Amino acid sequence: MTLKERIEDDYKKYFKERNDIAVSTLRMLKAAVKRAEINKRKDFDDNEVLDVVLREVKQRNDSIEAFKKGNRNDLVSKEEAEIKVLEDYLPARLSEEELRDIIQEMIKIAKANSKKDFGKVMGLVIAKTKGQADGKLVSQIVGQELEKLTPTPK
Repeated sequence: MTLKERIEDDYKKYFKERNDIAVSTLRMLKAAVKRAEINKRKDFDDNEVLDVVLREVKQRNDSIEAFKKGNRNDLVSKEEAEIKVLEDYLPARLSEEELRDIIQEMIKIAKANSKKDFGKVMGLVIAKTKGQADGKLVSQIVGQELEKLTPTPK
């Protein structure tokens, strides 16, 4: 079963269960996928649908930050509930230890030896961990690992 088929089946299931949050979230997700497919003029495979799901999760995380600043806790809880629905379609999250191992492996592949190689390493890590790790955490750990490699000035 493709990811799109799974989303459609879950949409129908939640509709019958009258789960309003899940129904509205999946309706928005289906529309986002359809819009992206129209823009690209092709049907998406699972990888491309996953990109749309990740984009939707990121949008909601950004909204949560804005709502917290605006002291709108009612909207924060709604966005968090939508993220929980969307996370069902993401791959399992990596532990921090697994993420560090992947980052160290990518540093070796990129032959990185200083902070200047941050972008190169980030590109490799993000491609390898697609949907399995939070970008902020990846960025933080890559920075820490490259910091260890950077020679200190005398």
